[in-house]
Amino acid sequence: MSRSKEQLDAVKNSTGFIAALDQSGGSTPKALMLYGVDENQYSSEREMFEKVHEMRTRIMTNQYFTSDCIMAAILFENTMDRTVLDKPTTRYLWEDKGILPILKIDQGLANVENDVQVMRPMPGLDTLLDKALDNGVFGTKMRSVIKSNNQKGIEDVVAQQFEIGTQILNKGLVPIIEPEVDIHSPDKQAAEQTLRKLLLSHLDSLPQGHQVIFKLTLPETANFYMECIDHPNILKVVALSGGYSRVEANRRLSENLGMKASFSRALTEGLNASQSDAEFSQVIRESIASIVAASRT
Repeated sequence: MSRSKEQLDAVKNSTGFIAALDQSGGSTPKALMLYGVDENQYSSEREMFEKVHEMRTRIMTNQYFTSDCIMAAILFENTMDRTVLDKPTTRYLWEDKGILPILKIDQGLANVENDVQVMRPMPGLDTLLDKALDNGVFGTKMRSVIKSNNQKGIEDVVAQQFEIGTQILNKGLVPIIEPEVDIHSPDKQAAEQTLRKLLLSHLDSLPQGHQVIFKLTLPETANFYMECIDHPNILKVVALSGGYSRVEANRRLSENLGMKASFSRALTEGLNASQSDAEFSQVIRESIASIVAASRT
């Protein structure tokens, strides 16, 4: 199922958003805590991942989690390896929901250097990409973090993202390039200016026909990434919520024409393990509806 023209066109033309369901080992305890599952409710990593898969399954199987609103879902490898309603997760998403599966491939962040965190080395990436292809994955996602406007650091982030992105493109998958600018950066707007210039330069260097997706922090200036959105080597530009509340993330997103959401915490905000099915559905219906509305500007 690697990036057929039909799927590429579906993503390009979709007015929905990407659901980020890809919390990994380090972020899972916090995600579970926000969902109302305390650490005393599981006693091992295996049980922790079972709990988070229960949460993700409840979201993915909900009646409001549909392709009309959601174009793709980002998964952690552990989720890809599991099943939903007795089907492999990726097959369930595509065959039952019409939602494209995307795999988080990075192995976390390196220590801060030059005011950024590049990705840790990924020696098993080629094998993981082959596994993704075998599981019918459409694309991949990888995250770096920019803490401040440091030219050298931002250059390192963007160069690494595009180097690995080219490897992913050559496998027949679509990479989501995510150089997150920390929303608490003391010079966030200046960092965004440096980042945009470097992103456009690297986009220009991609071969014709090689399209990537950008996942970017909601900018300080509305429509700041319009040049990226209009670039022929861009399939889509989506926004991460980055710690903003859903209300604030939606407000900022609605000011950026052509930019769609790829929210994680803002998507699951308000969901709780103790909710009845009706209560859970009501919260996720309102959450999805608000994110879709903000994405359709």
